[in-house]
Amino acid sequence: MLSFDNTETAFRGHSNSELRKALWMYRLISSQRFVQFCKPLAKPLLQIGGPFKWLVKTTFFQHFCGGESIANCDDTVAFLAKYKVHSILDFSVEGKDQEADFERTTGEILQTQERAGMDLNIPFNVFKITGIARFQLLEKVSAGEQLSVVEQDEFERVKNRVERIFKKAVEVNKSVMIDAEETWIQPAIDALCLDGMRKYNRERPQVFNTIQLYRADGLKMLQQLTEKAKAEGFYVGVKLVRGAYMEKERERAAAMGLQDPIQPDYASTNQNFDAALRHVIEHIDSTAVCAGTHNENSALLLTRLMQEKNLPKNHPHIWFSQLLGMSEHISFNLAEAGYNVAKYVPYGPVQDVLPYLIRRAEENTSVAGQTGRELSLITKEIERRKAAAKR
Repeated sequence: MLSFDNTETAFRGHSNSELRKALWMYRLISSQRFVQFCKPLAKPLLQIGGPFKWLVKTTFFQHFCGGESIANCDDTVAFLAKYKVHSILDFSVEGKDQEADFERTTGEILQTQERAGMDLNIPFNVFKITGIARFQLLEKVSAGEQLSVVEQDEFERVKNRVERIFKKAVEVNKSVMIDAEETWIQPAIDALCLDGMRKYNRERPQVFNTIQLYRADGLKMLQQLTEKAKAEGFYVGVKLVRGAYMEKERERAAAMGLQDPIQPDYASTNQNFDAALRHVIEHIDSTAVCAGTHNENSALLLTRLMQEKNLPKNHPHIWFSQLLGMSEHISFNLAEAGYNVAKYVPYGPVQDVLPYLIRRAEENTSVAGQTGRELSLITKEIERRKAAAKR
């Protein structure tokens, strides 16, 4: 019987020293005061380099990231594969604003796709549109504002980059996911994804969009996408997540006098997420889903829905996914039970991956019980090993 309490399976690849370091890190990020204190200081201190950069690189970066380059990720990919867990390479650079940066990032994404094409253990690649497009441009497109001639040319270059990435996915025969971002740039991202699905998802789910179910309209977006796909004859590829920009979304809505786009509470988000799981399973013949969740109840629900439909554990349209360094008890126990599991493996220069690391810290402090659960399981495994050593 599947159990997420099995810490021996969850941590069998981690040494005692790695567990003690993870325990220390989770204790630190369990403090919201600590996270908020460090947030404005981290970037300037990293730019200076020295001891602070070394400390970040050998602790948080090493725990949550695969490395600074694609080659650096090889050991992580091999380690996960040893325990039947796949990898999703993610060049976690975002927030740039120069064309040269966008082209470099596009080139890097294409290289991750080449790497995936050579490895059965890498079923997906993922990228953020803000890694290859200017945020303000996406905001203007999403708002339906008139673009200048210069901006029109700029957006054509964005579409060209996205098209190159989609084509490469077909060439290497691996699916590609576009991450969700802030609500006020998401319409532009959704439109690019939809165009990709219409063009490349005719025979199989090649292009995946991401839907954040902490959005009040998240479930409706999924339902509308499914209806559109059915009417037009293409596969839906979708990654379901709860979301990672809650504080920013609420602060902006309050400052601008807008309606809060986020669900009123965590329980409502959970209800939305689980309803989305039920929806995709009802349409699994024409829909592929990657359930990106650290919530044990949602993961168990998806396994039950699969059983009710008599779907095989390794159904090619159904994937479970967690972030590297988090929820090992979910990932490794699911993989051991025979389900398709893939860890997000972010990589990139330490200073460029900083926004990702900060979001991970904020996520762990904002989700009730998340850090406490991680701490209790790591502690349980340390104690189990101590007891075993005495026998």
